Amino acid sequence: MNYLKYLPQIIMRKPVQLTFFITRRCNSVCPYCFYLRSTKDSGEGKEAELWEIKKIAEEFKNLVWLAFSGGEIFLRQDIAEITKAFYDSSKPAVILLPTNGLMPEVIESRVKEILDYCTESSVVVKLSLDAVGDKHDEIRGVKGNFSSLMDSYRRLAKLKETHSNLDIGINTLYSGLNEDYVEEVIEFVKKLDRVSTHTLSLIRGELVREDIKQVDYNRFKILSEKLEKERKNVYSFRGAKLKTAQDIIQKRLIYRTIQEERRVISCYAGRLNLVITENLDVYPCEILNKKMGNLRESGYSIQRVLSTRQAEKTLKYILKGECYCTHECYFITNILFNPKLYPSLAKEYLRLSGITGF
Repeated sequence: MNYLKYLPQIIMRKPVQLTFFITRRCNSVCPYCFYLRSTKDSGEGKEAELWEIKKIAEEFKNLVWLAFSGGEIFLRQDIAEITKAFYDSSKPAVILLPTNGLMPEVIESRVKEILDYCTESSVVVKLSLDAVGDKHDEIRGVKGNFSSLMDSYRRLAKLKETHSNLDIGINTLYSGLNEDYVEEVIEFVKKLDRVSTHTLSLIRGELVREDIKQVDYNRFKILSEKLEKERKNVYSFRGAKLKTAQDIIQKRLIYRTIQEERRVISCYAGRLNLVITENLDVYPCEILNKKMGNLRESGYSIQRVLSTRQAEKTLKYILKGECYCTHECYFITNILFNPKLYPSLAKEYLRLSGITGF
């Protein structure tokens, strides 16, 4: 990955990472979903239409990381067309497609269409797995979810045989609902030979059930380190070792954040990182409830949104360091584009490459 390509955007403070919540619709009933706690009326502002998204996509150039989210993203029948629109304008290095795996045939079909079109991007499909077997179904509130998830995995594994730009990932949300089962999940995923990477995400945000945020952080650290030591050759895209080095540093920084209850590195939310919701509101991140503007009201111009007084006030708040979080997606940019962390990145990169004596 050539990071010099993104230098002009970094200098101009234009986003290199975008998370787009393309729908709030979902076919799971997870008790930790932040939409359940959302104060926004689900009818306030309709879900963005494809023509609107195409106009917005034209505004983004040279994205490093494009992540779609929701809701369940594959409930949008036009998910492939949405992805193609951003690919045409930006050719992101990485396109992330998270899913609960409940619609195996749809997932297989849409992912194949995306892979065939977005040949210069690494397409990472992240399957959400919180436990093994019936316990996963219980957590997600859908009988048969685990079975459907495994069907989706097998279909994606078959696609991987013919598409080198596909990476299959597993993400496990670490919460009070499953912390007693996470080690079993780690052992189970180790046997899935087509999985490129397995990540543990720490539960975050304001939830309807705050009790499930009560977890053993030391245990989370131990299991994260277990994953780190036992990880196989992860991502297949160019620059994969650098991304793996970032993952390792990220876990350490997240644990420090928890222990110190403060922000431990600079945050680029609202500058290099942006979030767009399904009704086209713009936020610096998915946790901080400080809206910067709305793309419909701003003629679908992201630069117009970022130039408002409202956006300026939000950025000042973030720069003061008055908030902190453990959001994994934002640590990616906060690490990779922070020169102060380059010595640590280099050390981990060399270690992963088998080069000693540093």
